[in-house]
Amino acid sequence: MTRSARRTRRMLRTTGAGAAALLALSACSSSGEDSGAKAGASSSAGGPDKLSGTVNVFAAASLTESFTKLGKDFEERHPGTKVVFNFGGSDSLAAGITSGAPADVFASASPRTMKVVTDAGDAAGTPATFVRNRLEIATLPGNPDEVASLADLTGDDLKVVLCDKTVPCGAAAQKALTAADLKLTPVSYEEDVKSALNKVVLKEADAAVVYRTDVRAAGDKVEGVEFPEAADAVNDYPITLLKDAPNAAVGTAFIELVRSAEGRKVLTEAGFTAP
Repeated sequence: MTRSARRTRRMLRTTGAGAAALLALSACSSSGEDSGAKAGASSSAGGPDKLSGTVNVFAAASLTESFTKLGKDFEERHPGTKVVFNFGGSDSLAAGITSGAPADVFASASPRTMKVVTDAGDAAGTPATFVRNRLEIATLPGNPDEVASLADLTGDDLKVVLCDKTVPCGAAAQKALTAADLKLTPVSYEEDVKSALNKVVLKEADAAVVYRTDVRAAGDKVEGVEFPEAADAVNDYPITLLKDAPNAAVGTAFIELVRSAEGRKVLTEAGFTAP
């Protein structure tokens, strides 16, 4: 083969290799652009998911007014969501949760009743105290019996009701009575604080030991009387997302609202205090 022919063959081989390399580079570039485009599309579509669906909140009866307001605020802030409340005595709510009742959030009126849920392994994470509450005596409007202290409730001429000892308001009342070295036999023990208060509202009882938040919520239907022993029976209110929450995302968002500055404002206006 002549020198000229060898040179021509070498040039053709080099040109072919260069073309192959260029083709491979082009393919890689095209593939990279494709991946980048897909990643970009994924990134642009991957913002926070819109909250939707129902969230079931089990909450202590004393939270009825403030949580109802926060529930409405939450639904307005997140169209497509629905907050469904189950208000009641914290002990019965805890029993329902540990028995498998479908719930996303539990807000209890005491750490003791929350412990029932955490001990059963039904809480997701560690419950957080979001407010505190203290007791007050609810009397008939105008306080016709002139109740001025916890000791005044021990007289035989007054019909007094207490929350059941198993619920937080009842346990707190017993603690206050112990601090005052008093014994009180009520005409009835009620299943939750709203039931106890309602006895006075309906004039079926002369007085009840309830939370000051409930006295405030009742307006002019009752009159509140503060007593110093209430300082020995302040209840912490913990809240938690539940482990098997059917709608954990919305449950988490509702807890965030409760613990936010806006939530704190609603709760303190109702008579609760910051932890």
